[in-house]
Amino acid sequence: MRDKEKKNKKTILCLLILMLTLSFAFLCFIVYSAFVIDPAAKEYEIADESITNGEVEPEDFTDGEVEEPSVEPEEVEIPPVEEGLSQWEMMEEEIDELMAGLSLEDKVSQLFFVRVNDPWFGYSIGGVILFSSDIIDEEQLRDLNNTLQEGSSLPLFIGVDEEGGPTVARVANSTIEVPTFPSMLEVGNTRDPRQAFEVGDTIGEYLRELGFNVNFAPVADVFSNPANTVIGARSFGPEADVVATMVVEVVRGLQGQGISGTLKHFPGHGDTYEDSHYQLAVSYRSLEELRRMEFLPFVAGIQEGVDMIMTGHVALPTITNSYVPATLSPIILQEILRDELGFDGIIISDAMNMGAIVNQYGSGEAAVLFLQAGGDMILMPQDFQGARQGVLNAIGRGELTEERIDESLRRILRVKMR
Repeated sequence: MRDKEKKNKKTILCLLILMLTLSFAFLCFIVYSAFVIDPAAKEYEIADESITNGEVEPEDFTDGEVEEPSVEPEEVEIPPVEEGLSQWEMMEEEIDELMAGLSLEDKVSQLFFVRVNDPWFGYSIGGVILFSSDIIDEEQLRDLNNTLQEGSSLPLFIGVDEEGGPTVARVANSTIEVPTFPSMLEVGNTRDPRQAFEVGDTIGEYLRELGFNVNFAPVADVFSNPANTVIGARSFGPEADVVATMVVEVVRGLQGQGISGTLKHFPGHGDTYEDSHYQLAVSYRSLEELRRMEFLPFVAGIQEGVDMIMTGHVALPTITNSYVPATLSPIILQEILRDELGFDGIIISDAMNMGAIVNQYGSGEAAVLFLQAGGDMILMPQDFQGARQGVLNAIGRGELTEERIDESLRRILRVKMR
């Protein structure tokens, strides 16, 4: 029994000794960690504390005294930050400067969109329109458009009628191979806006690559008269809402490629019987009927931001109490298209060499009446030089003002310099 007690006492004593040994080792580890393992960290901590308290000791950094700088640093005056001009404001300033340097004669010339073979050389015209007869092959067309653009003192509109479909497609119907499309009536019958976008996007792409920047398309006329032959299958159909949807998508496709779209033929040529290429077309629609039908595609295109709207040589006696073509009517262009529908883009006439105009008006007279009505660009006058001189003479007589010319020129330059 005593032997067993002695053995237990020895065991307890060993355990006590082991515990004391472990405690001593742990204490040594703590001391070692605090003062040996990271002395630099301790120094940084002390230095940081002294800097924070503003008590930097010179001996911490140098053996000598810290010298004060002998020269006071110069105070730099920071200019006040001016509010930057918006992109729109900068463009308007650039247009102001450009217009201030133009003569009246050059301003007037900018309002004309002529054929490449017209006698316009030496004049600062606004645009040139090409037809299939002007196209030999792709290389020739690129060279021609580059030459026209480089030879112009101001950015030049180079336009073409490329509606898609088999009828009015000057490039697709030339020797140049480009993607082709069925008639716009067939596209409209699909009721698929994606197909209309593809038309605009594809045509816009190949026109841009060939050097064009304006397309006189899409046709925004509602094909409401089955006997109408001048519009026919060029329209997206007889339903105004379908035509409006398709027109928006074509404009979106064209202008997404950098090609200005043109809605035509305001206020609507789809209800007429006559072909304005040969004679004056007449629509007997009331204003309310136009608002419910013909205007809808134009309103949709305006909301999409179309750059241009082309006028139709269509008389509307129910509205104007006359047989003056819409192209020359202040009621149609200014009161309705500008004021009511809110369009402030470029209003361009349909070709002024068409029968609906030349059968009744001289080139100078028609150009003046168009500008007085609220139009901006005169397309293909029968006599360019006579039309231009007619405008200048009207300014001299006070029938037009330079301020009125400036209004149209500003609209034109906004698109050209965008």
